[in-house]
Amino acid sequence: MSKINVLSKQTIELIAAGEVVERPASAAKELLENSVDAGATDITLEIKNGGITYMRITDNGSGISREDVKAAFMSHATSKISDARDLDAIYTLGFRGEALASIAAVSRVEILTRARGEDIGTRFVVEGGEAGEPEDAGCPTGTTLIVRDLFFNTPARMKFLKKDISEANAVAGVVDRMALSLPGISFRFIRDGKETLLTPGDGNLDSAVYSVFGREFLDGMIRADYEHGDVKVSGFTSKPSAGRANRSMQFFFLNDRQIKSATASAALSEAYRNSIVSGKFPMCVLSIYVSPHTVDINVHPSKTEVRFSDEKAIFNAVYYCVKNAVEGDRGRVQFTVGSAKNHAETLEVQEDKPEQLRISQEDGYKNDDFWDRIISGGKEPADREEKSGGSRFVLPLDDKTESGLSAGKSAENDFLLKGGLNRQTAAAAGATDSEGEPAATIIEDEPVAEQAGETEEFNIIGEAFKTYILAECKGKMLVIDKHAAHERMIFERLKSSGGGADMQILLKPVTVTLCKEDYSSALENLHLFSQSGFCVQDFGNGTVIVSECPIITDSGDIADIIVELSGYLSLNKTLPVSEKIERIYHVTACKSAIKAGDITSDYEMRKFTEKLLSMPEIRSCPHGRPVFIEISRRELEKSFGRTR
Repeated sequence: MSKINVLSKQTIELIAAGEVVERPASAAKELLENSVDAGATDITLEIKNGGITYMRITDNGSGISREDVKAAFMSHATSKISDARDLDAIYTLGFRGEALASIAAVSRVEILTRARGEDIGTRFVVEGGEAGEPEDAGCPTGTTLIVRDLFFNTPARMKFLKKDISEANAVAGVVDRMALSLPGISFRFIRDGKETLLTPGDGNLDSAVYSVFGREFLDGMIRADYEHGDVKVSGFTSKPSAGRANRSMQFFFLNDRQIKSATASAALSEAYRNSIVSGKFPMCVLSIYVSPHTVDINVHPSKTEVRFSDEKAIFNAVYYCVKNAVEGDRGRVQFTVGSAKNHAETLEVQEDKPEQLRISQEDGYKNDDFWDRIISGGKEPADREEKSGGSRFVLPLDDKTESGLSAGKSAENDFLLKGGLNRQTAAAAGATDSEGEPAATIIEDEPVAEQAGETEEFNIIGEAFKTYILAECKGKMLVIDKHAAHERMIFERLKSSGGGADMQILLKPVTVTLCKEDYSSALENLHLFSQSGFCVQDFGNGTVIVSECPIITDSGDIADIIVELSGYLSLNKTLPVSEKIERIYHVTACKSAIKAGDITSDYEMRKFTEKLLSMPEIRSCPHGRPVFIEISRRELEKSFGRTR
């Protein structure tokens, strides 16, 4: 039997440090919380090489007195609680007394501090858990703490650190979230000598959100405030039209502390039910305030997981806060919570709505953006030029041609050019002017890769729920999921062309704001985006810019594609490159395909079904779902009791 050994103090400290300090971002979070608890109103964090070799935090807080400096670096030594009863109501961000001891155990730490009322400051050094002696130093009131060579004495931990840029972005994310939770404190972040964040500290959440995410993000948000009983919720939530492809831009804070809460997240999703596009997720920056007696934050050393004594009250508060904001933005009265029941009472008021646009096929389509839509194959006006060497389209701009086109034909070309049919077929389907001349000529530089097979005879019955095309073929009824089938067609086209054969240069590049983790992922995978038809570049401070994309992609879909892929790549770093690229094709095809609910003309349904039946290899979408199902005449008759 192995002998039981009593571990040394240094070994114990190294083990304990692993729970608190996992990476530079963990150390930054602990140091920032200490500065906040010290009453600082101005905090500066500077890092170099991702915070691995150098991290310095400076604040104007209360400082540490000479006699307490040494004790501050001892395990479980804290000024924030004194006995077990204090754990029932914690008012500070930190309380465990582990941060400084854990950081000092795996790095070289130097602290300069002066408490209010002291004439001279103190300098104290700890290296790998070995403490020196306090000495006099000249410094202002407050604290400056420098961390050098993180994990210098734990090489095994060092191996698991990511690239400097990823670690730096993780630290930046910590600072961003701290700035959002505490708008009354001015935060300054310096990264490799460059200031990347400065908040005014004026107490206005608007200012903090603007400083962290910029004007575009703020413009897509709605102010949300709600209070009921002992729970108060305030902050911002997104307009339904400003949804994201994932939940990475959902920020919840509890008593000024960032938390992860399944309850709050579920309430947010429920509040947007039937308000946001399927597959999109709302954004939010919401602060929840409750009595410290009603929440347990002593669940994990990270202090991001919490337990509420009344989960239902939290759910209701977040739900009604967001629901009121969203409905109020639409011009409706607010929801209220009755004293006896927790349910919403909806009172509708008259809304001013613009009349629905009606387009007559006889009158023709007069919109100047029509030709741009035909070229792009997209749902929005195209704002791009064709990349030299790729497929090009000749664009007539004469009024005579434009006036002769019908809205029905515009929709047909819109759909057909988005990857469902080859361009020669789409050109044949194009509208003509009053003299019978082609309205648009489409020139293909390269032959189409696909070779259509012999098409089976079929009849189009119609369309169900604006989602399924119904067709009769060889004694069977086909129910075709037009989105799934179109998605698979685009996916196969991207795969066969390598993603970059048909690229377009955007006249107006698209900027995409990402959370710091997804931002790092995007920068690490720029080469994969390039191989898949997207030209993505770093635009600084959590933003990337897209200047080129596959020709079948709408400019309005680009942001969603980049957000979803960045999040996916962040969570699946170890996948083979081939699988990552295939995922990019999947997402691009899904976002670019015609959607359920889109109106499809008889001509489109006929040509699309013809194309689908000529491609026997397409029987499932990239997600594995069938693109159509077959119902035999016998099955129908059996359902109606006409046969046994």
